[in-house]
Amino acid sequence: MPIGIFGFQSLWSPLFMLVLAFISVLFFLITVKWRKDFKESEPLTKRQASLFIMAILVLYAVKGSPIDLLGHIMFSYHMVQMAVLYLVVPPLLIKAIPWWVWKVVIELPVIKNVFQLFTKPLVALILFNGMFSFYHIPLIFDYIKMSETLHGLYTFILFIFAIFMWWPLVNEIPNRKQLAGIRKVGYIFANGILLTPACALIIFASTPLYATYSDAGSWLKAMELCVPVTTLQGLNLSGPELFSNMPVVEDQQLGGIIMKIIQEIVYGYILAIVFFEWYRKEQRDEETITQEALARHQSNLIK
Repeated sequence: MPIGIFGFQSLWSPLFMLVLAFISVLFFLITVKWRKDFKESEPLTKRQASLFIMAILVLYAVKGSPIDLLGHIMFSYHMVQMAVLYLVVPPLLIKAIPWWVWKVVIELPVIKNVFQLFTKPLVALILFNGMFSFYHIPLIFDYIKMSETLHGLYTFILFIFAIFMWWPLVNEIPNRKQLAGIRKVGYIFANGILLTPACALIIFASTPLYATYSDAGSWLKAMELCVPVTTLQGLNLSGPELFSNMPVVEDQQLGGIIMKIIQEIVYGYILAIVFFEWYRKEQRDEETITQEALARHQSNLIK
């Protein structure tokens, strides 16, 4: 059965599109037109503008396009959504938003102490991975998925914790970089290890774990998160199997595999960047030492 039966609103989330458009306009007003109102501002670079637009488009793709609806029908799409939302969008946003904007935000009295605590590498590591794993405990998952308020709140908090988790790795505020070199490598590996148990639980389960993807009543209740109740009442739906030939367990296992693969790709990419930065720094340090030694040698010869 085609997902078009759910209607334009459910497929393309026009309200979410408007919210993202408003945020985008506000971003460019702050970073371009109103930039001079900030003490330490710098011109917005093409790279930052491109990264911001990319982040907004990717965010809309996973939360406003049919992928969001499919994420409530098939668990594999849900895991694509989770992986992109928490492993791709946060680092893009951190890199896209100029450091001087971040500095203004995180130095606000209400935010400063909270940000300092939650972006400490160990705290950020445990909180994000702990909340992600906790969310995928079947009983917790189904309970949250069937409550619009809880689902929205938990998703938002987990996104904020994803920002905290990525912050020590990719923030560009001068004199605020908390990790460097081998510590960044260790941090990335620790993230990969801590996320593995949740993925393994899903990949190796031989029975359906989540009622919201296997039980018709629970599934219909969860569908209310993205489809108006009046629309659902007008459709005669018996369960997610109407939209896919894939067995529930196989879809579930595929979801766990997708999550792990995307995680490995993202962390591998970041790891490569860290290694190259580390290598370039070592090369610069060696050149500096060599030049200083040569200067001392020449000075001794003159004497």
